[in-house]
Amino acid sequence: MLEHLNSSALPPRRVVILGAHGFVGAASARLMAAHGVPVLALGRAEADLLAAGTATRLSHEFRPDDAVVVISARAPCKDAGMLVDNVRMMECVCQALAPASVSHVVYISSDAVYRDSRAPLTEKSCAEPSSLHGAMHLVREVMLRSALTAPLAILRPTLLYGAADPHNGYGPNRFRRLAAAGQDIVLFGEGEEQRDHVLIDDVAEILRRVLMHRSRGVLNVATGSVHSFRDIAERIAALYDPPVSVRGSPRQGPMPHGGYRAFDSAASRQAFPDFRYTELEAGLAKAKAEHSQRM
Repeated sequence: MLEHLNSSALPPRRVVILGAHGFVGAASARLMAAHGVPVLALGRAEADLLAAGTATRLSHEFRPDDAVVVISARAPCKDAGMLVDNVRMMECVCQALAPASVSHVVYISSDAVYRDSRAPLTEKSCAEPSSLHGAMHLVREVMLRSALTAPLAILRPTLLYGAADPHNGYGPNRFRRLAAAGQDIVLFGEGEEQRDHVLIDDVAEILRRVLMHRSRGVLNVATGSVHSFRDIAERIAALYDPPVSVRGSPRQGPMPHGGYRAFDSAASRQAFPDFRYTELEAGLAKAKAEHSQRM
């Protein structure tokens, strides 16, 4: 749950984004700049968190009235080496933040920190990850909590989609690329798994509101609605003329999360009563339109 330290929305003097050139970081930097908030966008080229001396340079860069957004990660975390690198990156961030008296810190974590559950997940659900990716994010959350005196907000998004996603992971982003190329969308099994998907624009907007309210605490970024991968694939296929085919394939191994992972989005409604997540149909159409513009 979030606690707003600003009683009314107040833009920060400056937002420093670590990981500003990735999918979430770039969308967030654009949105903040569009609202007139100064942004210092730092990617790996500007601040390599695995390089010697970066912590010292960052600590000198930070100002007392800065809000710092930490997104930088080697993700998804797939092996022990990546896990170690991600912990080292957060160690650098914590070392940089420790001597700097910034006003606010926001960490973009992941819903992968939660144990699987047949009941909708909430911010109070058990954080007991079953993957290295989830373990990585949970460790980094604890590192920040231990190191900071500034207010800390932790956002845990579920599956994200949008036209600029550089990954080709199974789901809306891959389905859209296949459909745009006129290729069949091939599902794992019959695509019966049910998951929650969030448009990248909504993640950026939630982050903007958290920064404006100088919020602290934990918030899941999830719509509260689940859809099967087949449903998503068929919706995307129908956006193209002619529509491509959607077909199943023999499943290799068990369904992730037992085939079901839902969220209770009550905390989002409580924190930001006037905010509404983008409906899936509208989000898929928007991503398709933006993807077409990029081609």
